[in-house]
Amino acid sequence: MRSRLLTVWIVVFAALWSGLGWAVDDAAKPAGEAGELEGGNRSIMLFRATILGGAPASRGKRAKMGISEALDENPTLNITTDSIQNSYMVLIGDKRAFIVAPQDVDSLAYSSVQQAAEGAAEKLRQVVTETREARNLQMILRSLGLAAVGTLIYGALLWCLAYLRRKLLAKLPALMDRHTRALKVGRVQLIDSNFLYPLVSRLLLLLRWLLILLLTYEWLGFVLSRFPYTRPWGESLNNYLFELAGYLLQGIVDAIPGLGVALAIFFIARGVTAFTRRILRRMAMPGTFSWLNHETLQPTQRLTALAIWLFALAMAYPYLPGAGTDAFKGLSVLIGLMISLGATSVVGQAAAGLILTYTRTLRPGEFVRIGDYEGTVTELGMFTTRIRTGLGEVLTLPNSMITGTVTKNYSRTVQGPGYVVDTVVTIGYDTPWRQVEAMLLEAAKRTPGVLEDPPAQVFQTALADFYPEYRLVAQAIPSQPRPRAVLLSMLHANIQDVFNEYGVQIMSPHYLGDPQQDKWVPRDKWYTAPAQEPKDQ
Repeated sequence: MRSRLLTVWIVVFAALWSGLGWAVDDAAKPAGEAGELEGGNRSIMLFRATILGGAPASRGKRAKMGISEALDENPTLNITTDSIQNSYMVLIGDKRAFIVAPQDVDSLAYSSVQQAAEGAAEKLRQVVTETREARNLQMILRSLGLAAVGTLIYGALLWCLAYLRRKLLAKLPALMDRHTRALKVGRVQLIDSNFLYPLVSRLLLLLRWLLILLLTYEWLGFVLSRFPYTRPWGESLNNYLFELAGYLLQGIVDAIPGLGVALAIFFIARGVTAFTRRILRRMAMPGTFSWLNHETLQPTQRLTALAIWLFALAMAYPYLPGAGTDAFKGLSVLIGLMISLGATSVVGQAAAGLILTYTRTLRPGEFVRIGDYEGTVTELGMFTTRIRTGLGEVLTLPNSMITGTVTKNYSRTVQGPGYVVDTVVTIGYDTPWRQVEAMLLEAAKRTPGVLEDPPAQVFQTALADFYPEYRLVAQAIPSQPRPRAVLLSMLHANIQDVFNEYGVQIMSPHYLGDPQQDKWVPRDKWYTAPAQEPKDQ
């Protein structure tokens, strides 16, 4: 009789159990609004389906009430799971806590209903453990003690940080002064410690505040993790820090291969640059190429190296860390815009510099006249050319201006070292031209620095209405701008002396009419006060 009753109860229980499973399958429908189950300040499960007419929000409320009642009766209950057809039921002790349906599963987090149910059960076990811990006075006192110890360590670290900063700031001036004195080029000190100290002190202050924020962050996470209710907050703080550190570390690791490829490209570019430099040096030997010589070798090497490095940068750009980010792309667009806006004048000046270099119009050390400016070329650059006048002035002329005006080179046609020096005088038609030529040549002979070989020459460049125009052309040795100005001054003085000796009037600059007597200075009046006659005469 008992066996028959037991068999009947088993059949009835099986029928009820299968009916419950069918009901779950039929009634589990997706809902528009999810309901979250929380316990102990933790998220246990997020319900998305409607089961047996229960919406996700009501399912969460009923599960929370059931879990609270079970924990109030016995906080040491075990958490288990049991399957119902294609759903799973999470049990707290021998009571149902909640059901996990297939529509509740987040496919991004779990691959099956069983995994979702096991995950929810594990979270519920943690809630049960923390509830038991929160109701244990000994555990609470232990947590308070650990929090107090952590706070003491935090305060000690802050004091050590302030102490180290004071000590370092006290020793920093002497340390910086000793090291900055060693950074010299010749006798010139590159860095002044008085200007460097404020920068270093601000950097130390910034580093100090960063360490304080990091210590405060860790202290707060440690203290919050000691207590059951605030433990999720502390864990989230620690997890965020670890995720950030992991993200940075992963970014560094991911950037290493690309950075290695970029470095390899740059090393190859460096080797190619050195190789082309040696090849160009050999090509610049006399008799090889007319356009490549000692003067054009250096700018050619620079242009070749620039082209190689630009090509290497274009090849290495995709492998640089952050090359695909929006910030890197925005920076590239900004640099391109700046170059496009200012490239017109820059490219024009650079092209003019290349023209001057490869046509060899100017060379450093030559005496030239560019427009209204006259002097010795001291530097021929890519964008500008510098000349030093006879008065000691340094003029910086744009290369585009030089290519757009007439340039007179007084050093290019001379024989050997030196340059051409010339001057113009106008003498009346009543003076024999042969006498004028002889006097001008005599003045050139008396001038120190004017070469006798090749001899000076006099040319009649114009026959004006009132006088002929004579140009004295000679070759001089000095190549510096100041000696040329001195030499011209001495030449002009000697021309006046010679013409005064022979009683010939110089009619420059303008002729208005014949005076009653010739305008020349006799020799006995050459040294009228305050002029003083040289002792060697």
